[in-house]
Amino acid sequence: MNKVITLVKIVWLEMIRRKDLYVLLILLATLLAALLSFDIFGLSQVAGYVKDMGLLAVWLLAWILTINTSVRQLPQEQQQGTLFTLLAKPVSRLDLILGKWLGAWSLTCLSLLCFYATLCLGVWIKGGFFNPTTLFQAILLHGAALSLVCSLGIALSTRMNRDAAQVTTYVVTGTAFVILPQVPSMLVGANTVTGSALYTIYYLFPHFEFFDLRRRLIHDGGHAPWLVVGEILIYAVFMTGVFLTLAWLGYRKRRFSRGDIL
Repeated sequence: MNKVITLVKIVWLEMIRRKDLYVLLILLATLLAALLSFDIFGLSQVAGYVKDMGLLAVWLLAWILTINTSVRQLPQEQQQGTLFTLLAKPVSRLDLILGKWLGAWSLTCLSLLCFYATLCLGVWIKGGFFNPTTLFQAILLHGAALSLVCSLGIALSTRMNRDAAQVTTYVVTGTAFVILPQVPSMLVGANTVTGSALYTIYYLFPHFEFFDLRRRLIHDGGHAPWLVVGEILIYAVFMTGVFLTLAWLGYRKRRFSRGDIL
């Protein structure tokens, strides 16, 4: 466990040096400042559009940060040659995967808290507020969703170079978030081949729509049933475990040489 914690610290130090979080936080603050400055459609006294656009920005920025952070962890260690030093400690490949995942995920969760805090400040300035319980559930489920994204990025980076893993993770997660909720309606009238393909996509891809409570936050719809939240968290743990297992299986017997460049 100490080896995993050490790897987590390495990820955190590397992220602080890169300053990715600061850049995205500035972008979010700039967007919110613009929303607060303009009277959009005569809604100068309404915080709803700030909530809507702000939550969308939080999801997009957290998605970008999580993918960019996760997919570069293992390829970067190999490219810099530090992978060989780590494995000689000795650090097992399972320790390496868990440490990199936990470091990237914990860091993105901290970033997520910063994003939501900035958004809450903007909504409060506009005269609005979020239901505290619903907000807590939204952050909790959003963090769980990022766990899936992070573990998927780590898994893909065990078999691809950084750029390929990054693009693939964007495509898979973007497709899952946008297309999967539409699959039930797309099945109506679909032929056998199309229906089978849609069913395969529906059950193989992770369902990120389960974690999205933006509508409840925007329209003050109240918090979700805690039993449902618990079931979604169990789903997140299961899918994260699946992706991390695939990452370990793809990495445990892989051979490396110092001439490899990912």
